[in-house]
Amino acid sequence: MEPPGPGPERLFDSHRFPTDGFLLLALLLYAPVGLCLLVLRLFIGAHVFLVSCALPDSVLRRFIVRVMCSVLGLFVRQSDPRLRDASVRVYIANHVTQFDHNVINLLTSCNTPALNAAPGFLCWSRGFLELGAGSRAEELVHSLKAYSSHQANPPLLLFPEEAATNGRAGLLHFSSWPFSVADVVQPVALHVQRPLVTVSVADSSWITELLWTFFAPFTVYQVRWLPSVSRRAEEPSEDFALRVQELLAVELGVVSTRLTAADKAEHMKRLRHTSLLPFAPGSSQPLAARLRVPSGLGAAEDMRIVAMAQRVKEVLPHVPLEVIRTDLARTSCVDTTIANLLEGSVPFCPESGEDSADLPAPAPSPPAAAPSAQGSAAAPAQPAPKQFAKSPVERHLSLQERKRALYDYARSRFAQKLRAARGGP
Repeated sequence: MEPPGPGPERLFDSHRFPTDGFLLLALLLYAPVGLCLLVLRLFIGAHVFLVSCALPDSVLRRFIVRVMCSVLGLFVRQSDPRLRDASVRVYIANHVTQFDHNVINLLTSCNTPALNAAPGFLCWSRGFLELGAGSRAEELVHSLKAYSSHQANPPLLLFPEEAATNGRAGLLHFSSWPFSVADVVQPVALHVQRPLVTVSVADSSWITELLWTFFAPFTVYQVRWLPSVSRRAEEPSEDFALRVQELLAVELGVVSTRLTAADKAEHMKRLRHTSLLPFAPGSSQPLAARLRVPSGLGAAEDMRIVAMAQRVKEVLPHVPLEVIRTDLARTSCVDTTIANLLEGSVPFCPESGEDSADLPAPAPSPPAAAPSAQGSAAAPAQPAPKQFAKSPVERHLSLQERKRALYDYARSRFAQKLRAARGGP
């Protein structure tokens, strides 16, 4: 089983404003200026839209629109533009904001198919390509292949993550269907920076994101072109997608995860259910400041966290209970909290106890540990320490293997305790 990597709370931002007192004061002082820029940029943005519609697709049009976008506070930079392969028909990029396809289109001619946007004028005005394909992946891939077969059409820009992240912690698991369109793709690493306010907030509409983009002093998009990647002989699309995902993760300095767009939707639903989404400050604040719910619901939520904390404690008895409860209040997921503790994302001082000797220490590089007599039959053996790899990709994959071993060990121990509690064999 693949380790989950960073939890969803680290991949998606649920709050717009900074939690640092100095930055919050700077935002309050900037607010009058930002409101004036917002009103002014709304009028300028209408002119940018008209110019982009009136001029034909060409280098001149992209230059003019790019200069006008700088007035809107959108600055686009690219590194190594000579690496862009003119023969490649599919670009693969990570997804950070709802305007990534518009930004890359300022650098080169490309089209992004409309997957979730409603067809019609609004879809066209946002710069999406309508193919008239059905909702099934097979129909979409067939339409994209037919589109790419015409050399006169611009290349396709696809986002295999299918949902935007904050771009700081990790990549969502790449879907395999974009890699069924062509045998050669070119990865594009996208990094976005913005002062004072968050670049993108999960579960926020594109109109809201556009208004905040106009309000912010500026937003910098850094586009890095990577060399094109070809499919290996008889390589499945899933393996091809994983290989490109690892390359982009190393280039961006993040990790690959097994989380998908469906996990993001579930995470947002859980945050709305616990009333954390409108009041989600940083994790450094105390639990009482984050759980702003009525007293009745708060008591029920506390009981739920206590029950989940007991389950985590059975798997990791050496972890202090208060540390478990604090992380559960942030993640609301037993598996994510166990993964955070095993990876060392949550610092703590291990408690001394008879069960702590048979569990590996929570660190990225686990030491050898002797499993207990009860769990020796089902618990996997700890991997032998490996030499430090020279390649960043090899080091990342080695870390994933060690994390997978730790995670499997904890899951097997939890299954043993569950069977013992039920009286099973």
